[in-house]
Amino acid sequence: MNKLDFNNKTQFLKFFIDNALMEDQGDGDHTSLACVGAEDEDTAILKVKDEGILAGVELMEHIFKAVDPNARINIFKKDGSFVQHGDIAFQVHCKSRALLLAERLVLNTMQRMSGVATTARMYADAVKDFPVQILDTRKTMPLNRFLQKWAVQIGGCSNYRFGLFDRIMIKDNHVDASGGMQEAIERVQDYLQEMGKSLEMTVEVRDLEELELVMAYDSVNRVMLDNFSMEDMRIAVARVDKKKEVEASGGITIDVLKEVASTGVDFISVGALTHSAPSLDLSLKVRK
Repeated sequence: MNKLDFNNKTQFLKFFIDNALMEDQGDGDHTSLACVGAEDEDTAILKVKDEGILAGVELMEHIFKAVDPNARINIFKKDGSFVQHGDIAFQVHCKSRALLLAERLVLNTMQRMSGVATTARMYADAVKDFPVQILDTRKTMPLNRFLQKWAVQIGGCSNYRFGLFDRIMIKDNHVDASGGMQEAIERVQDYLQEMGKSLEMTVEVRDLEELELVMAYDSVNRVMLDNFSMEDMRIAVARVDKKKEVEASGGITIDVLKEVASTGVDFISVGALTHSAPSLDLSLKVRK
């Protein structure tokens, strides 16, 4: 199972925060520069106005420390905590201009990450009695994938591949573009050998006939059943060599999640974890 690599987290966060602040302030936060003194300080609290799983607390710390290295932060609710209307997640005391500069970046990222984490927790809880893992996908906002996949982990689901580089995934377009299933798999095998790469391989199949073709290749680690009916999914699971993993994919919603899990698949990939999660309602308010 591919996990999001946090080894370069600090480097990524610096890049993200620097560019996000630059996007927002341009040549200066002129409203705050006009209204607020350079040495003024304030305290603000993050109020929860919704119910769900909180995410982005660690990110928030990095943001405030970036705008004011002397910021003092008291955390009352950690990443992964269940929160509800009226809860206070944290308190921050820092330079007032820094607070106003960071306010929207903190809220935008935490609301979105918390929404993803809340959705992930809902899916994870729904199949907690089944030996199956819920996976995210690459259906993320460009340049925000790290944050969205981080939130998926906080919510209790698992990360699939981070990008195009860390796993082979032969999908229908690859099959059609290369001339067929066998051609696609064999070209990948040759490529990996030529490049000296050792990458696990997932192959998407559209029907039981394609499944039979894939079963002949030991190099395939996982078979992805794309938009299979429940009946065909059960047949496919029974036919797949136990050395291969089985993944269900294709518009799977919370309503059918348990039924899919009951077919015996090892993984269920769900794009909705990241592309359809509603944001959690949070507000950052200065205390006077």
